[in-house]
Amino acid sequence: MMSAPSRRDRTRPAELVGLSAVLGIFAGLVVLMSTRDVSLSLVFLGIAFIVALVGLAMLSLAVQPTGDEKLDIREQDNEQGGRRGH
Repeated sequence: MMSAPSRRDRTRPAELVGLSAVLGIFAGLVVLMSTRDVSLSLVFLGIAFIVALVGLAMLSLAVQPTGDEKLDIREQDNEQGGRRGH
């Protein structure tokens, strides 16, 4: 039997998107303040958002799972009949 994910596990993607949005807005504001060109600042906002989102996602994938997460992975593998899903 599988337990429901914790609230922290459910909100983790929203944290990554929110932090990426803040970084994108910061980059857009810096460009807007220095060039006074709204279209250029929107381009930099979008680029910074995407780069931050991809970078944060890659960093979150690089984190080693904790003991509880390893146990959950093993339980899911056993429920699937030992298949690894690769």
